[in-house]
Amino acid sequence: MTFRLAENYPVDLYYLMDLSNSMADDKEKLAALGNKIAASMSNITKNFRLGFGSFVDKVVMPYVSTVPSKLNSPCPGCEPPYSFKNQLKLDTDTTLFEEYVRRARVSGNLDAPEGGFDAIMQAVMCKNDIGWRDQARKMLLFSTDAGFHFAGDGKLGGIVKPNDGACHLGNDGKYTEAENQDYPSVSQISTKIRENSVNMIFAVTEDQLPVYNRLSKYIEGSEATKLANDSSNIVLVIEQNYKRITSKVQMNTQFAENITVKFRSSCKGGEMVETNVCEKLSIGDSVTFEVSVSVDECPADPAKRSRTFSVYPVGLSEKLDITLDLICECDCESPDNEVKNSDMCNKEGTYECGQCTCDKGRYGKQCECDGSQSSSEKSLEQCFNPNSTSKVICSGRGECICGVCDCYPRRAHSALKYSGKYCHCDDYSCSYHNNQLCGGHGRCNCGNCECNDDYKGDACECPKSNQTCLTTGGVLCNGVGECVCGVCKCNADSHFKGPTCEECPTCPGKCQENKNCALCRGFETGDYTAAECKEKCDHVTLVNTINEDEVNQNDQKNMCQFSDEEDDCRYFFTYEYKENNKVVVEVQKTKVCPESVNILAIILGTIGGIVLVGLILLLIWKLYTTIHDRREFAKFEKETQNAKWDTEDNPLYNPATTTFHNPAFDQPK
Repeated sequence: MTFRLAENYPVDLYYLMDLSNSMADDKEKLAALGNKIAASMSNITKNFRLGFGSFVDKVVMPYVSTVPSKLNSPCPGCEPPYSFKNQLKLDTDTTLFEEYVRRARVSGNLDAPEGGFDAIMQAVMCKNDIGWRDQARKMLLFSTDAGFHFAGDGKLGGIVKPNDGACHLGNDGKYTEAENQDYPSVSQISTKIRENSVNMIFAVTEDQLPVYNRLSKYIEGSEATKLANDSSNIVLVIEQNYKRITSKVQMNTQFAENITVKFRSSCKGGEMVETNVCEKLSIGDSVTFEVSVSVDECPADPAKRSRTFSVYPVGLSEKLDITLDLICECDCESPDNEVKNSDMCNKEGTYECGQCTCDKGRYGKQCECDGSQSSSEKSLEQCFNPNSTSKVICSGRGECICGVCDCYPRRAHSALKYSGKYCHCDDYSCSYHNNQLCGGHGRCNCGNCECNDDYKGDACECPKSNQTCLTTGGVLCNGVGECVCGVCKCNADSHFKGPTCEECPTCPGKCQENKNCALCRGFETGDYTAAECKEKCDHVTLVNTINEDEVNQNDQKNMCQFSDEEDDCRYFFTYEYKENNKVVVEVQKTKVCPESVNILAIILGTIGGIVLVGLILLLIWKLYTTIHDRREFAKFEKETQNAKWDTEDNPLYNPATTTFHNPAFDQPK
């Protein structure tokens, strides 16, 4: 079948907004951006309609205050609380959107989660009230800054009646059963959105984004995206999510229980692979899918051998109905080849295809058993297990027919049956290892594994041979451990690890062995040629990043890092042992490279540094000499001021006379 994106395909966008008091600024911004939304969508399709609805929560305690004054006005200037209200039916006149958004008033509630699920259910199911078109891409934009109530939360308000998933809007556009029915469940929301081919966009604030990301995984065709705190980026949100939704086609099936449907496609070219998703499509692009249908078994009821299932693109109402007529009978079962009342069947049945189909009330291979006797005490006695303390016919796993247990299947429509004379054996209930019954190395016999000769254990998980514990040199667990169930258990004080205890902190180990594989697969460098890389490195895969914390917490995973000699960049990879000691390597796509050295900047910086140091030394010398000169000059001036000269005496003049003084002349007599 072929899918093609049509040009100007009709689009119905219904904006479902949380109008609790915390979204007041968002409402004003949304009203201002109403015309921009319409203009943005008109660039994508000319056939566009826009509608608007709002929600708060159920008007009962503890979600909303039931104090009379709060019921009239839960906050200043607020509208009385309500669950959901259809404000504006989908309309081609997009100018009405701004008017109705501005006219709508915010309201208030008590608890943090809102009644958004009630609003989604009514917006999806009330087709006529909302105005959904059958042949249109239906987009429901859900805008909020809070979480959501879901099925079971209604009990807090005394509401125990489950949500019926039907439309209940009054003449005023409000949800009339909010106080009578519980919130819908996630499963109900998912089912109704899928049945009505609606694309959900959860536009929520950053703190709520992780919750709605998880929710979108359970709702087909839904997306979760970040909304600014005042909804200022809503035009970009609508445009980006519409392009993301329409650029991808995902095929799915409906009413295909017990039918295996597989899709194959080359999308927009390339190799044909098994996939039901093609992305990066543009308007007018065509994608062809090959659809294969297989049925594992025929229904026992002939009326169920003709049935119809659907193949449809997610988010669109178009679908392809496929009717199957199952041919469950061989040619030998045709009336011309039947022998009624055959002697082969004791004249109590029809002989066809080599066996008897007994008449009503008769059983056995040759219809030798009378059904009326199957409940006789003697017949039933043969169907009791003598080794069992409880007297249960055929161990409760079969029907006693003619004194013989006819064992039931283990599950409905299963070819796997209980076994044993008294149906007391279950050959499929033994222990599993690596998701295989008896580890794939034995057979289950009445609940116990009978292992092959070279395996042992309850689930045949342990090889008897120690071959997997031998090192490359033939040493058992490298001499530092013991072989337990085919795996080496290394001594705790030896610092060795690995499947054969050969790895240690100073050993080259698997890091060195896988170095070249990591280079050639991750960066197309290293010693291996392309042919050698393809031959030796098929165990290597690429990852975007390696989380070192996760590696440290995982004892089975080991971190390696080396420097690439070609560019001196470091590259990282991990290795881990899987089944049969097979090594799996994951290489980080990006390297960590040192920043390039600017030689010119270093040279100029060095010269500048020398010049700067010289200038600084010169300035210091100049400062020192200046200070010294000023001090000497000050000292000179001070000495000049202190000098005392007598104008009448000449210090160079020596008088012509000399005076002598006799000390004895003045002594008294």
